[in-house]
Amino acid sequence: MAVNKRNQNKRSNILVVTEALLIAYMGYISHFILTQVGLSQPVPIEKLFVNVGMLTVSILLCSLSVGLYEAKLRETFRGIIRRIFVSVGLSYFLVEVLSRAFFDELVMDSYFLPGAVCSIIITLVVFRYFTNRLGLLGLGKVRIVVLGAGERASIIEKRMRRDVDRIGFELLGFVPIPGDNREDGIKQEKIIHVKVDDSFQKFILDNDVEEIVIACDQRRGTLPVEVLFESRLRGIEVTELLDFMERETGQIVVNLMYPSWVIYSNGFQSQNYLRDALDYSLNAFVAFIIFFFVWPIMLFTSIFIYLDDGRRTGTSIFYKQERVGLNGKLFKIIKFRSMRPDAEKDGAKWASKNDDRVTRIGHFIRKYRIDELPQLLNVFKGEMSFIGPRPERPQFVEQLVREVPYYNQRHNVKPGLAGWAQLNYPYGASVEDSMEKLKFDLYYVKHQSLLFDIVILIRTVEIVLFGKGR
Repeated sequence: MAVNKRNQNKRSNILVVTEALLIAYMGYISHFILTQVGLSQPVPIEKLFVNVGMLTVSILLCSLSVGLYEAKLRETFRGIIRRIFVSVGLSYFLVEVLSRAFFDELVMDSYFLPGAVCSIIITLVVFRYFTNRLGLLGLGKVRIVVLGAGERASIIEKRMRRDVDRIGFELLGFVPIPGDNREDGIKQEKIIHVKVDDSFQKFILDNDVEEIVIACDQRRGTLPVEVLFESRLRGIEVTELLDFMERETGQIVVNLMYPSWVIYSNGFQSQNYLRDALDYSLNAFVAFIIFFFVWPIMLFTSIFIYLDDGRRTGTSIFYKQERVGLNGKLFKIIKFRSMRPDAEKDGAKWASKNDDRVTRIGHFIRKYRIDELPQLLNVFKGEMSFIGPRPERPQFVEQLVREVPYYNQRHNVKPGLAGWAQLNYPYGASVEDSMEKLKFDLYYVKHQSLLFDIVILIRTVEIVLFGKGR
């Protein structure tokens, strides 16, 4: 395993263990304080340990579910606080229900759980503030140097400007290479002026460099092959720019791709045969479970759309539209209608952020993704999965295939209700936006797995809970 991966896992493991100890301690100390002020009665230590243990495990699992232990969580501090509230609040509900349903004899007094939850939230928020803002868990950060300072290298400067984008590594600087396009290259980052010969090898050793990222514009005859070979023998990682960006940003930089990189990568076809074999069964099962809970919402949405303008115009509450699916096969997608009946009287148009074609009820159901619920029928029919690239209209696909390289590769998997691109780039209304979303779609196609699907599905819940949909 690469040094960077080991350090990321080490940092995540330390975070999990530390927070587990903090949660358990605050659960114990909360009971102690409540008994001292007379709000609770002392209980056997075994009973207290079981309750504190249940609460600790539940919070850790819920925190994992909302992404708080992701090695590359790119979130503001306010967003982290929201995730802490969601995970601890959900844990409160789970422990309360489970203990009263199955372990009634272990139930503590009514003050324990609320008091423990409040103290745990405060503790975790304070702890995350110091770890995130002051870099207390910066141990294990990989020291990297970028070989190249031209146009290709500038993608790092443009796409990874924030500190949170560089949480897993310390960038020492960029080393110019003959043939680099300096005019369109690095503008504000540190430039390291060292010759790419034995002097570069000495620089690597003197500065404890752990990884070298190859990002020069011209490779033929310019790379210090012997120095890189010697570095690999010493255990220093040598990483191609595309692999580095894929690892650190969760996207594939389509405009920098070249044929040999695709040939030597693991391709864009799933090798997870068990997942492929169970694909329809798992999706149909999840669709049934979700339908069981959301059918009242769907019923009320239908009524509201009908009363809003359906009764007056005689237009269906549903909206059916042709989309491109697996291997380019066309199918009819089903959604709740969120636009006026004459929305496309002048032909197909990209949807915009504040589209005046959207109805009053349409703004609400689009924000909370309620308009997507009828697509459960597409899942039952096997035309869509829960997780995958969002299906696009044939008219737009024809244009995008011509203008966006590798666009057709996103059709190697079934389209989905939710996707990696929607989590990272939630809105798109142009060819440029489609290019950005494709970078995340191809990353999903290349790394698809059952665990990855579960992570995306869980994180999509956050979009619904906090109304981050378009």
